[in-house]
Formats: sequence, C-alpha cells, structure tokens
Amino acid sequence: MPSVTNVSIDFTVGSRRLLAVERQLANWSFSLEDVLSSDPDLSPPRPGPDGLRVLSAPVAALPMIVATFPHHLIGGRHLYRRHYIDMAGSFEDYLARFSGKTRSTLRRKARKLAKEVGEAFSISEHRTPAEIERFLDAAVPLSSKTYQARLLDAGLPDTEHARSAMLEAAEADSMRGFLLHADNGPIAYLSLPISNSTLVYAHLGYDPDWARLSPGTVLQMEALERLFAERRYRYFDFTEGEGAHKAMFGTDSVTCSSFVMLEPTIANRALLGARAGFDATIGQAKSLAQRSGALARIRSALRA
Repeated sequence: MPSVTNVSIDFTVGSRRLLAVERQLANWSFSLEDVLSSDPDLSPPRPGPDGLRVLSAPVAALPMIVATFPHHLIGGRHLYRRHYIDMAGSFEDYLARFSGKTRSTLRRKARKLAKEVGEAFSISEHRTPAEIERFLDAAVPLSSKTYQARLLDAGLPDTEHARSAMLEAAEADSMRGFLLHADNGPIAYLSLPISNSTLVYAHLGYDPDWARLSPGTVLQMEALERLFAERRYRYFDFTEGEGAHKAMFGTDSVTCSSFVMLEPTIANRALLGARAGFDATIGQAKSLAQRSGALARIRSALRA
C-alpha cells in the first residue's frame, strides 16, 4: 500500500498562505541522484484517493511521467532550479568557489554575531539517538517561532512519527542536527537526514528576533565546514524550491518541476482552475509592484 498523506493545495502570496485545500495524495519524489542520472527510475507509486504529488522531477522525464497517468489533471506546476553542493574536495576548495566579496561577507556575519554575544556563542552537533533527542527538544519549540511554521506550516515536524524516523536514522548514523546557541539558548537549527552519500537539507530555521545577525547563514557555514571534514558525502542537496540562501551556498543546480496529478473529478477541476486563476492574478500584481518599486515593501509586510 503506498504512503498516502494529506497534501495542501496552497493559495499563497509571497510567504503567506491565504488558503489551503487538502487532498489525499501519494508522493512520487525524486532524489538528487535520480535527477542527475541519465536513466532515472520512473517507477511510480500507486496513486492515493485523489492522485499524486510529484516532487522535484527531472525536466527531461516530464513527458514520460505525465504519460504514465494520462487521465489525471495536472496542476500547480512549479519549475525551479534545484541547488546543491558538490562536496568533492575540501572545505577550502568549496570556499574558493565564492567571490572574494562573498567570502568577506560570510566572515563578517560570523564576526558580527560573535561580537554581539561574546562567549555565549556556540554551535552543537547532534548525531546519536540521544543527541538527536536533545536536538529536537531544543529545535521544535524554536521552530514554532519561525515564519516557515507560522505562515507556511513548514517548520520542523513535531509528531511521534517524525521523531521516530529521525531517531531511527540516527541509530544508523544517517542523521545530523546542528544548533546555534546564544544567550544560553538556541537561536537557529539545521536538520540534515543522510540518504546514501547525500546530505538532505530538510529544515533550517532561526529565531526572528535574531534575524539581523543572520544566524541561519552563520550556522550553515559552520555545519558545512564540519561536514566537509567527515569526507563522507558526495552532495549537499537543497531539495525542491528556490531561495537566496540556497542559491548563495549551492555550487551547482539542475532544473526540476513539482506538481500534482489529480483524479479528474469536478471538484478537482474547479480547484485547479481556481488555483491557476489565483496564480495568474498574483503574477500580474507582482509585475506591477516590481515596476512601481513597491515589491520589497510588500514582501516585508507579508512576513510580518
């Protein structure tokens, strides 16, 4: 029996979700290795009651994926660059790929945070089941403060199933967690499951009260230095979706697409039609805001 989950078909403006309609879908997801392969595995799962959610599919395989379920409705298509880090070489080799200006900016962010908090600034790494338990005890409450959790329901998962999965991965040495501590408490977290030789960027979050000191960036750099030192990994996969953070830290990218394939019911036709119309309206409004110079102010207001 395939794994079926309640998936939200979201109506969003920037980072704010205005409406979510749930459908029961099976996930058909593609790993970074799948995407980079010249011959990816295209064996689909059995659809859920409402169809499937396709995640990070390689663009070249889209015609074959769609042809597998020719009667399903395709909607919510999102085309993006899937960023990743090629971890061949050393951390010094990785840093050398940045411009001198970017390296200087990254060092300045770490110095600024250290200057602000002094000796109270530290980073802890979590690997074993006991360490991951402590990581989750600290990171889950912190995650609830982030805009990802508040506006997109995309914070660190707080369920028994998710916790058990992380602990099971830790038992197999396939889980890494990092916490940035300041003022005797955590202010940023990074959760990284390991799939074969790939680190998967699952969740990064930080206390919004510390945003001006870029704690997520500081934590990311320190974690990467430690992970490169392990000399175990081939890739650091930033997974689906774009973002300035991913684009800055990634060394390479590949174009992918995520979308849903729904059963051809009247309700699903109406849902996807409404979503397409909504997205077109938001796109037009965004273009107008860009031309008027108001886009940055609108984005700030939506995150508030």
